[in-house]
Amino acid sequence: MIDKIKQLLKEVENFQITNKETMESLRLKYLSKKGILTDLFAEFKNVPNDQKKSFGQAINTLKNLVENKIKDAQEQLDNQNSAYAIYGDLTRPGFAQNIGGRHPISLVKNQVIDIFSSIGFNVSEGPEIEDDWHNFEALNFPAHHPARDMQDTFFVQTNPEYLLRTHTSSVQVRYMENNQPPIRTISPGRVFRNEAISSRSHCIFHQVEGLYIDKDVSFADLKQTLLYFTKEMFGKSKIRLRPSYFPFTEPSAEVDVYWGLKTETDYRITKGTGWLEIMGCGMVDPNVLKASNINPEEYSGFAFGMGLERMAMLLYQIGDIRMYFENDVRFLEQFKSNF
Repeated sequence: MIDKIKQLLKEVENFQITNKETMESLRLKYLSKKGILTDLFAEFKNVPNDQKKSFGQAINTLKNLVENKIKDAQEQLDNQNSAYAIYGDLTRPGFAQNIGGRHPISLVKNQVIDIFSSIGFNVSEGPEIEDDWHNFEALNFPAHHPARDMQDTFFVQTNPEYLLRTHTSSVQVRYMENNQPPIRTISPGRVFRNEAISSRSHCIFHQVEGLYIDKDVSFADLKQTLLYFTKEMFGKSKIRLRPSYFPFTEPSAEVDVYWGLKTETDYRITKGTGWLEIMGCGMVDPNVLKASNINPEEYSGFAFGMGLERMAMLLYQIGDIRMYFENDVRFLEQFKSNF
């Protein structure tokens, strides 16, 4: 009989419980009223007295093994059922994650940075709350100069010497104060002007301004740099420069790119001319160089600046500048796949 119990112990140890049905079959086979253990306990009275102790121990070992195996299997199956109730079928592929995307202004800014970085320009940044010197006076805007009216300014009420910067040219002044030529930098950032909000203008917008200062820098260098940019950014190879006025550059110009008249949209955005204004530029005024302790007799340079909102409107055919600031998920989701 002992040999039979040893065989049953081996059988229980090798028995695989994979679900509730196999677990129940094991329980019925060994622990039910008509099970194997019931028969073994009934056989106990027929065992010789000198074998009763070892026979009883063997039966208890078998019983404990069966009970523990069923208990462990029950816990495992309960855990599986609990996970299934929470997560469903664990072998099923997971749900797609709802990833975000970059804002269209960030996409365009990064593209501009990449283009100018490829020709040696670094990126410089500065504070959005600026003092009068860096925002105006160092850029050839003397106090009470009429040109200050070109930029309706938000002044800090408690201290009118400070204001929300009206352009990122203030970053260029700070860069010139701390770096000696040759200087080749672009300054992307957010700027503020007290303007009425409409579909074409906003009191908050973003600029990228560029500055290049070295010996013997000419207007021809400026034109070739901007021509390279328009080719890379828009795929357009024809630009023109129209005379203009900016206090910190002389001579100054507006830059137009020939957009073409292939579609109805081209006619609308260029007002039927085919030409589209994209930025302002010019040679750095000697007074600006002097204000930053750079000798204008030895060095010259050019500067340019562009608005990112208008550029994004062109590239993505966005008809209302206010959409950039409303955080409408329906609008932003269109740029999910762009990185």
